Amino acid sequence: MYTLAVQRDFIASHYLVGGDWGPENQLHAHHYRVEVLLEAPKLDRHGYIVDIVDLETNLEDLVDYFKDQTLNNLTEFKNLNPSIEHFCRIFLKAISGKIKANNLTALTVKIWENEIAWTSYREKFQ
Repeated sequence: MYTLAVQRDFIASHYLVGGDWGPENQLHAHHYRVEVLLEAPKLDRHGYIVDIVDLETNLEDLVDYFKDQTLNNLTEFKNLNPSIEHFCRIFLKAISGKIKANNLTALTVKIWENEIAWTSYREKFQ
């Protein structure tokens, strides 16, 4: 199984809702790091899992969309607590529609909200 991953960093804000989480209920920012990890059992005719430049371009576009935003105000988080769990799923759904590859068997998005806390969301294909 081949694996390819790319990462980017960005800052965005949020506040948690639906419970009493002390300071987390107040608007605050995180220095997020997102990793997109692709898995494929075989390479394409060029010897790639996917064109990494295309993947990086789409990742940059998506990071640009989320950076410096308050997640609570974005349509994708409507009626959701903007946890990193939800953020991972939302990010995966957004990036998966932009990846041009038919050899993928799985896609994982991992998001860190600080140096020690991260979560991931994975989808299998086929």
